[in-house]
Amino acid sequence: MAEVLFEKRGHLGVITLNRPKAVNALTAGMVHAMLEQLTAWADDDAVRTVLVHGAGDRGLCAGGDIVAIYDDMLRGGDRTADFWAAEYRLNSLIARYPKPYVAFMDGLVLGGGVGISAHGSVRVVTERTRTGMPETTIGFVPDVGGTLLLSRSPGESGTHAALTGAHLSGADALFLGLADHFVPSESLPALAEALESSTAEAAVGRFVQEPPASTLSGQRGWIDDAYTSGDAEEIVARLHAAGGDAAAAAVTIEAKSPTAVKVTLESLRRVRGLSLEEALEQEYRVGVRCLAGPDFREGIRAQVVDKDRNPQWKPASLAEVSPAAVEGFFAPLGDRELKLHSKESDHV
Repeated sequence: MAEVLFEKRGHLGVITLNRPKAVNALTAGMVHAMLEQLTAWADDDAVRTVLVHGAGDRGLCAGGDIVAIYDDMLRGGDRTADFWAAEYRLNSLIARYPKPYVAFMDGLVLGGGVGISAHGSVRVVTERTRTGMPETTIGFVPDVGGTLLLSRSPGESGTHAALTGAHLSGADALFLGLADHFVPSESLPALAEALESSTAEAAVGRFVQEPPASTLSGQRGWIDDAYTSGDAEEIVARLHAAGGDAAAAAVTIEAKSPTAVKVTLESLRRVRGLSLEEALEQEYRVGVRCLAGPDFREGIRAQVVDKDRNPQWKPASLAEVSPAAVEGFFAPLGDRELKLHSKESDHV
């Protein structure tokens, strides 16, 4: 069975991620197939709208196939870097797609799943949506343009989401700017059918509903107070001092990879004002450095391979992660640079 399916229904091009047992986690083959098909549909006058959704009932996409990444790291990590290069090109294509690109962000939408949905032009969440960028939990840093998306969220809410790696509701995704519309999950099949003959705007307008309240929106006060600092230790101290939900967030951050937390914070600060392509190039530099370091491998081992949930981070505390170590993640890669950005791309 193909890992990703493509079909035309009326004027709609449908992409179905088809690895339901793995919550449709992305493989290199899926990414290359989507790149090829989306490029073809961009020039196909018979396709007016594109829809991406996931097979099964667990979610659109749980992210990249991190077991495959772990196995590749044990062998040197070259395949993973190549996978990211193609994936980031796909993210860029989706963001600049010339036709409505509709993403059903139902169920789990994590990491790489955000990359193939939140850059789209019509992003639909439901009451079942659980989304986010949980990379710090596995010793990694948000990628697929996630640092740019979260840097644009209201106040410091994106910083909070990135450092804690929290799973977010559909309402929170709308608040953060990761989604546009709330539609009940039971209405998605009818919405997909409507997209075959109606414009995306008209079809979504028939089914959109008022979303529930966003939890994050109600926490803006302490989030903005704590996360304005550019220093991770200071952020954690402020969160502890605030007590309640803020202190719980501090405990969550303290359990993440200290290196990943500091590099994530620096990534969010550096990405402001960049284009998506420039952001992806920065994320690629950081990702390649994560492949070479100990925490990414250890985080996947602890969470997914051995599942002991007891990662041994190196260094083990925020205080031990030096500014020079953080800076090293952003150093140019020389001839390994991912070159997506061009002056012309800003005017597409």
